[in-house]
Amino acid sequence: MDGTLLPMDIDVFTRAYFVELVKSMAEHGYDKDELFGGVWRGTGAMISNDGSRMNEEVFWDVFSSVCGERVLADKPFFDAFYETRFDNVRESCGFDPAASDCVRAAKDSGCAVILASNPIFPRAAQLRRARWAGVDPALFDHVTSYENCRYCKPNEQYYLDILREFDLSPDDCLMIGNDVGEDMVAADLGADTFLVTPCMINRVGADVSRYRRGDLNDLKGYLLSINKQ
Repeated sequence: MDGTLLPMDIDVFTRAYFVELVKSMAEHGYDKDELFGGVWRGTGAMISNDGSRMNEEVFWDVFSSVCGERVLADKPFFDAFYETRFDNVRESCGFDPAASDCVRAAKDSGCAVILASNPIFPRAAQLRRARWAGVDPALFDHVTSYENCRYCKPNEQYYLDILREFDLSPDDCLMIGNDVGEDMVAADLGADTFLVTPCMINRVGADVSRYRRGDLNDLKGYLLSINKQ
């Protein structure tokens, strides 16, 4: 999603996200620094989740240890944020009309189409960002979120859980993403991949020549070529 269907600089997005979250939760008595620390520690705990609990449970357990047990009672306020003020973060993102064309082309192939966005957000946030990208969430057969996942990228178990749920072999799949470290790991499992390059993230400077790659129009062309086979 982020940087793939929805063009963005992840650092700009993250800053805008926290600005809006702080504004929203200040109305309920939350301190900026405490909130910032709690969210980051909770997110880090999800990324290192060992699979024994769902990411949602891991996040709220750590978040409440930082910000106090009251956050559990205030969870409806946080949920409401994703239905209201979170939309203001859209201004930090770009837009590419080819995004919806790509998802439609994948859907027309007859395959299951999975929005495999890193599950550190609730489902409401995942669907909201899909709409920002101009994509109808109804086109997805499955959306990963912190409610339904027990691992995060780049853990291979995140991908293996999806494969098991849909009874798929890696060589049945095409993983599309912009993050070399988090998304292209699917290639190590045997999946086909497509690296979307306009907002590419390559933290370690890995050689990307092994991956099929290009912008969303290139991706659309590739998907359409698959449909003709």
